[in-house]
Amino acid sequence: MDLVQSKSWWDSVDALASVIGKVLRYRHDGMDQAIGHGNMWVRRVAILHQLGWRNKTNQTLLFSYSLQRAHEKEFFIQKAIGWALRDYARHNPQAVREFTAEERARLSPLSYREANKHAASDI
Repeated sequence: MDLVQSKSWWDSVDALASVIGKVLRYRHDGMDQAIGHGNMWVRRVAILHQLGWRNKTNQTLLFSYSLQRAHEKEFFIQKAIGWALRDYARHNPQAVREFTAEERARLSPLSYREANKHAASDI
């Protein structure tokens, strides 16, 4: 996570989140600590580390992390929540639709919109 903090911008952090996700190989080592970290970019990695995991995504963890950070006003966190949910919706659109409908008041408009960006085409 030191590299995440020293190379802090969305493009480098997102690339590192992908690498971290591959290294973890469907585990979540350190992510419970990362989601509450003082550095916004480290929190972003925790939200994004499951991108592309499809049926290996821990839905409970994804939804929990999304809600833990839903209060943040930071654009890059709101966008990450939406992106992570949208990515998971490719595998389980119904779960994401239900989650975002139930938690709409807690999610930022950006997170909600990004999560449901392709929802109409899944119906």
